[in-house]
Amino acid sequence: MNKMKFMVLFMSIAMIFGSCGSMNNTGKGAAIGGGSGAALGAILGGVIGKGKGAAIGAAIGTAVGAGTGALIGKKMDKAAAEAKQIEGAQVEQITDNNGLQAVKVTFDSGILFTTGNATLSAAAKSALSKFANNVLNQNRDMDVSIYGYTDNQGWKNSTAAQSQQKNLNLSQERAQSVSSYLLSCGVSTNQIKGVQGMGESDPVANNDTAAGREQNRRVEVYMYASEQMIRDAQAASH
Repeated sequence: MNKMKFMVLFMSIAMIFGSCGSMNNTGKGAAIGGGSGAALGAILGGVIGKGKGAAIGAAIGTAVGAGTGALIGKKMDKAAAEAKQIEGAQVEQITDNNGLQAVKVTFDSGILFTTGNATLSAAAKSALSKFANNVLNQNRDMDVSIYGYTDNQGWKNSTAAQSQQKNLNLSQERAQSVSSYLLSCGVSTNQIKGVQGMGESDPVANNDTAAGREQNRRVEVYMYASEQMIRDAQAASH
């Protein structure tokens, strides 16, 4: 029986991935929402969200219908388009814990911070101000989680373990700096659901090169459907 369930999930995922290549988020939201329960949503979130997707998303505990997924997908398409207008923002469209479309926005260290520092630059403040006013404040029914990262470089006069802890602390400070500035730009405290430092974990590039380390020193902002957005979409789709 368990083997059969696994095969059903595998085939569902294969069908979704196979059909999403030419679809926007509206279409993908309908396809994923129509065939997903909590288990399938978590699997898709883990795959598409590179491990982070499984950690984001309102805990609704029930399957999301195709109509709900389509409505949320349409809103996420619009939010992604708005975020792409922000200089220095790298935008990806991913999937959350419920199998619903979400948006990942990455700001790298070249925009945000100097090495070993958590103080926002003037360029960073300008980009984050536009992000807050043009994206987050226009989509207040979306929840937000913020993750900070560092490269794996050691700290002077520190052991490897001490350097790892200092990098973890620095990543938390960077995530908090972004969160605090977004709040100062009018983003609601209720909208930001998580602010977390991840340290050296989950590098996106090779830490053996200067260019790779710069990519790994980053802050990621995830925008995903809040419980209220899901309820509203469910009501509108019936």
